[in-house]
Amino acid sequence: MGGPVRDALLVGRLGNDWDFATSAHPETTERLLTGWADAVWDVGRAFGTIGARSGSAQVEITTYRSDRYDATSRKPDVDFGDSLEGDLSRRDFTVNAMAVRLSDHEFVDPYGGLADLAARRLRTPVTPVQSFTDDPLRMMRAARFAAQLGFTADDTVVAGMRDLGDRITIVSAERVRDELVKLLCSTDPRGGLTLLVHTGLADRVLPELPALRLERDEHHRHKDVYEHSLKVLEQTIALEERLPAGGPDLVARLAALLHDIGKPRTRRFTADGGVTFHHHDVVGAKLTRKRLRALRFSNDVVDAVTELVGLHLRFHGYGSSEWTDSAVRRYVRDAGDQLERLHVLTRADTTTRNARKAVRLQGIYDDIEARIARLAEEEGRAKVRPDLDGKQIMALLDLPPGRIVGEAYRHLLEQRLEHGPLGDERARAELFSWWERRQAGEAAPEQR
Repeated sequence: MGGPVRDALLVGRLGNDWDFATSAHPETTERLLTGWADAVWDVGRAFGTIGARSGSAQVEITTYRSDRYDATSRKPDVDFGDSLEGDLSRRDFTVNAMAVRLSDHEFVDPYGGLADLAARRLRTPVTPVQSFTDDPLRMMRAARFAAQLGFTADDTVVAGMRDLGDRITIVSAERVRDELVKLLCSTDPRGGLTLLVHTGLADRVLPELPALRLERDEHHRHKDVYEHSLKVLEQTIALEERLPAGGPDLVARLAALLHDIGKPRTRRFTADGGVTFHHHDVVGAKLTRKRLRALRFSNDVVDAVTELVGLHLRFHGYGSSEWTDSAVRRYVRDAGDQLERLHVLTRADTTTRNARKAVRLQGIYDDIEARIARLAEEEGRAKVRPDLDGKQIMALLDLPPGRIVGEAYRHLLEQRLEHGPLGDERARAELFSWWERRQAGEAAPEQR
């Protein structure tokens, strides 16, 4: 029943993960599975669900349910039901409210799910008001299915999402985040994101996205930032094959979607009729960190996406190969382990319709990547580090761990960035020279 039946009808085959519903209560289900399954688990017992695995097949068997919801919570008071049709009525959408009765192989579709599947339409088995009041997370699932399956939400679903959007606030940030991740990692996220913005739900869960819909001035002096961001996301997805792990890449996609969220706060009109967005990369990085933390993303994801948003304009100072080798090294140093994603984001951030300009920019991107590769090959290091590490600095200067060692390390790193690899002998000489200058500077006030 549910998703496995939907997917079997969509792609013409069953997977290895099946959902069943039964009149049997959990203790009976568990007893019947014992002996057949390689493993049985009951973490969903409170909701009537027993899970099991046999070979490559995994099943979840749930007692027919007839839930009652408290208006202040999306967690139901679970009551066991007595019919398959009643159980199906509590599903999120009609395309997930279909089943096959195993006793006689009867196809059970009391709410028109098959017709909706054929029409690629999302409807709720009961009214959207009742469905979304019971479980507001279903509104996020509507957007996710729009992205994953390419379905269109029925007008009643759109109206329900618009009218009941405030109820999403009773859902935990973690659950909202999980649905957003599934949406973004789908084949075509645009449909789901558009639905979130159109219904106003994005104003509650990702307000920085609809805020990108800046009013266009009569002279069209700047791009539609919202549409530009969606286009950059699509182009990032198309370039994910360049990444070492391929796609879908959540960090790259989040960075593409959020890279310009600093623009609304930094837009200024100039006296000569122009528009500026000075420092929108810096402002955007701060907003990105705040939003992703609010959605309870991991620290690794927050740091990586924030770094990419903060760096996304850096390349535009490259011009036509004017950067020195030291500037290229600093670019690599600042990007760190996000360099490949930064390459993808920078390329994807070109949405000009001017074919000549697009070709020119692609050539400049190719040039800096070639220079980075050449320097890495010549200098033998993928990451830019000073020629001496902290332990060597402490041994040479007879220092304990502390602030001064950090200062010495940073000085050698600057020399490495400016001049390339120094070699052991020159690095030691540079370290001792720096140390003498530092000591002389500290002694000077005493001498005076």
